[in-house]
Formats: sequence, C-alpha cells, structure tokens
Amino acid sequence: MSSTLIELEEQYGAHNYKPLDVVLSRGEGVWVWDVDGNRYMDCLSAYSAVNQGHCHKKIMQTLIDQAQKLTLTSRAFRNDQLGPFYKELCELTRSHKVLPMNSGAEAVETAIKTVRKWGYTVKGVPENEAEIIVCENNFHGRTISIVSFSTDPDARKGFGPFTPGFIVIPYGDVTAFEAAISPKTVAFLVEPIQGEAGVIIPPEGYLKKIRNICTEQNIMLILDEIQTGLGRTGKLLAEEHEGIEADLTLIGKALSGGFYPVSAVLSNSEVMNVLQPGEHGSTFGGNPLACAVARTALQILIDEGMIENAAKMGTVFLNGLKQIANPLIKDVRGKGLMLAMEFNPEAGGARQYCLRLKENGLLCKETHHHTIRFAPPLIITSSEVEWALDRISAVIED
Repeated sequence: MSSTLIELEEQYGAHNYKPLDVVLSRGEGVWVWDVDGNRYMDCLSAYSAVNQGHCHKKIMQTLIDQAQKLTLTSRAFRNDQLGPFYKELCELTRSHKVLPMNSGAEAVETAIKTVRKWGYTVKGVPENEAEIIVCENNFHGRTISIVSFSTDPDARKGFGPFTPGFIVIPYGDVTAFEAAISPKTVAFLVEPIQGEAGVIIPPEGYLKKIRNICTEQNIMLILDEIQTGLGRTGKLLAEEHEGIEADLTLIGKALSGGFYPVSAVLSNSEVMNVLQPGEHGSTFGGNPLACAVARTALQILIDEGMIENAAKMGTVFLNGLKQIANPLIKDVRGKGLMLAMEFNPEAGGARQYCLRLKENGLLCKETHHHTIRFAPPLIITSSEVEWALDRISAVIED
C-alpha cells in the first residue's frame, strides 16, 4: 500500500520535498504508525509542531467542540475566543500585545512590516531606508522577503529579485552585530538556537549582550521562537535561559499542538501600536477554532508538566548521545529536547543513518547534509528515551 500512495504523490504533487519513504496514517503520543501497520517513534515532532504529542485528547476535544459551534468569522467581526486567547497568552509570556497569524512565515513577515513602520513613525528612520540585521545560516521561512536574507543557496537560487533592507552577519558574534548597526537599523531578527542550521547554540551570554545593545541603541530585538519556543528547550521560551525579554517574539508550530495552523507575534505596546486598521491582517488569523485550540494547547503544556519534562529528559537524551563512541561523530549538542548529532564529512552524510533508523523503528530527519536532529514530543518518558538511544547507538556503531 505504501508504494501506491508514494506513486500518487510523485505523479500529482510538486517535488518540493524529499521525505523518507514512510507513509504515516495514525499517531498517539510519541508514536506513529504507517499504512502497513509498522510502529515508529517520532523524533522530529513535525519540526516541533507536535510538542504535546500526537492527537492529545484534550486538544482534540477542544477542536471538536469548537468546530461544532463556530470556526471562522474573519476579523470583520469579533469572536468569543479571541479576547481570552490574547489575555492568556500575554499573561503566560509577559507580553503586552498579540497579533495572530497562521504560519510561522506569516509571523516573521508580520514582524518585519511592524518594525519597519515603527522605525519610520517612532524612531525617525527615513522612509524606505529601514535596515534589519539578520544572521548567516538563518531559517525564518520561505517567502520571497525571507529568502531574500537567507544564506542557503537552495533557498535563493532562481527566486530573485530579492527584497532589500537586510544586513547579514555571523551568528553568535556580538562584535559583528555592533559593527553592523547604523542610524537606519530598526531591528535584529535572530533565532535563540538555530534549528534548521543543525541546532547551533550561540555562546553563553550572547543573547543577554545583544539585549543590552539593542536597548542602548533603540533597536527592536525580534526572537524567532517558532521552533525553540513553547517548551522545546526546557523553558517556555528559550530567551528565559538568559533571563531576557525580546521586544517581539514569534511563536507558532506547537501553539496548536499540531492540530491547526496557528502563529502569533508577541510584542510590546510601543511597536504593536503603530499598526492601524487595514494595514495588516489575515482572513484566518485569530479565528475562533484556532484560538480555542491554542488556548488548550498552551494550558496542557503547563498543567501536564511538559516543559519540566523536556528539561529532564533532554539531559538524559543528550548524555546518552554523548556516550555513543564513534570517530565519525563530530559533535553532539542540544538544549532540552532540541538535540543534534553532527558527523564528520567522511561519514558520507546523515541521511543514510536516518534511513537505517527508520528501519529500526525511529523517525528523524537530516539537516545541512551532515547533521541529524532529535526532537521527540515533550511527553517522552525515560524508558522511551532509553529505547531510542539503544537504536541510535546500534545504528551508529554498526
């Protein structure tokens, strides 16, 4: 049955992905099953969109209940889920304002538009001259504006002309950041940990130094927490590891527990208040179904101790990966349940190990050719971590 479904995808679908050849049909907790009945541990969590585990019953019930009452009104009218969603999210994250969207890329685009207008109307940057500093090897999405400041050739080649107004610097380099600042700088957009680049963790104290510089220079700090946020690193937001607060924080993915596309820009009032009616929006952004699902998805992260479990199990998982002895392994790193194993070039690429892990019942995905990410749902237990480590060790050592 798998081969038939794969053939349909290949025949009728655009070839813009290169997935592993496993056709999934059911999921529960950290486990998924394919159409042939084989069970696998999910160590990707849909790129951290399924932090709460597959098909969490409470989120599912909220989805069903709200879908039977009201799903979409557009923002032309108000709905009874939007206000409570705003309040609960602001209180949880200590934010002033929320702007809801659907995808992570939309949240990034929203932030870019908002800080540009803030730069013109508040900071006094000349019209159409605002600059936003970004980092090499970033991943913030795949829209034209976002790939305009990507350094990944696959993301850029053939898609120009590109949007101007972005300054690219090395990641984790405070000196480079200071040197890139000009009177036209309105914001710094950065991932607390670079996920798609291979779980690249900046030097300790980096974000705190950046926060101080942004405050001194009147620059808005935008943290893209679409992957790192909502418990993935063992804190609700990764910024908490250094005790800072961004001016704008971008969240998505796990904001709905994998049930529905929901994203949000969290901001201080100074920036968000520059937007006026008609200047930005989305037909589906802030719809009652999305808000209801997100409210429950957030609540269970807290109520069920998933964030604390991510910190605890992440330590066990990371220590276990570090104990795997093989000269082909270049580095093992991570924070919480955002983990990576990087191979030396002579290993021949990471995808071969992902394929062999699939045959052993564990699903993960390579990134940047030489690195495997391990990011299971935050509900993983110690026995399940050991199960995963046994299989990873066997494949790597074989």
